[in-house]
Amino acid sequence: MIDQPLPRRLMTFAYTFGMAVMAGYTLWLYGMGNYRDLLVPMFVTLLLITAFLMHHSPGLNPVFPRIIVLSSIYIVVLSAFYYQPTTSPVWLGLPVTAAFLLLPMWGALLLTALVGPLWWLLFAHSDLPLVLITGYIALILLLALPPWEHARRQALLRATDPNDNDCNAYHIDTLKERLHNEFQRAAKLNKRLAVLVLHLPQLDMVEEQFGRRAQTALLDALCSEVNSRCRDHDLLGRANNSTFWLVLPDTSESGALLVRERLQRALSRRVLVETGQLETRIAVCLPCRNESYECYVQRLESRSKVFTNT
Repeated sequence: MIDQPLPRRLMTFAYTFGMAVMAGYTLWLYGMGNYRDLLVPMFVTLLLITAFLMHHSPGLNPVFPRIIVLSSIYIVVLSAFYYQPTTSPVWLGLPVTAAFLLLPMWGALLLTALVGPLWWLLFAHSDLPLVLITGYIALILLLALPPWEHARRQALLRATDPNDNDCNAYHIDTLKERLHNEFQRAAKLNKRLAVLVLHLPQLDMVEEQFGRRAQTALLDALCSEVNSRCRDHDLLGRANNSTFWLVLPDTSESGALLVRERLQRALSRRVLVETGQLETRIAVCLPCRNESYECYVQRLESRSKVFTNT
């Protein structure tokens, strides 16, 4: 699924295996002189090569190569039924299964429901329409059950666990709730409040170059360094993929600047095997006088986006 994608190495293997199979089939058709059926596998081979190159392009959304692969599977199955009407209906399960592996659950459900009438037209002349419809619906329900159960368990875990799934920091929902409480407390008791916006520029490329384990090590290094050098009531939360917010209650601007300098020195001394010296960008963001909580959060999110886009 795109929102919970398959491991990158597994996707690389899938792209490579698909290219090898389609290229081999194309060469076999060419060697046998079957030029009439050569066009579709040749076109699909080019699509898979494009998806493979896009898969290894840094900074490109992984949804695009996955859509190309899914489209290639549909093209192959449709051409098989078009050129060979006696093809077994079992092959209809291939694009349905691929849709649930490459798309989010609701996207896969929508796609399979929209494509269903197309399969009906292909087999309108057959004596098995009722069997095909029953099997098609049963396969969709069986494939939708695991991601639905996974999403349900994730929602239950999210409701009971305030921490982020990947590191020792608060989840964004818990972070905003705790920040809201500290913001109201500071406003009512005339206390000071500061937030440090921490950005890890290395995090966006670590997983692509070194894998998931290196990304986890980078997140653990940041969280351990920050938590070990902050007070017990300071709050570290993950705002987005590579940006964290460190909420500092009862802290003035000068105190926040001292914390920033201390963290920058400590983090710069942390060296990891894959990425080398830990790089961080830290900015101080204080609420303005008479500023609402919503405006303050918007400023924090804007600062996080500036870090991410630079």
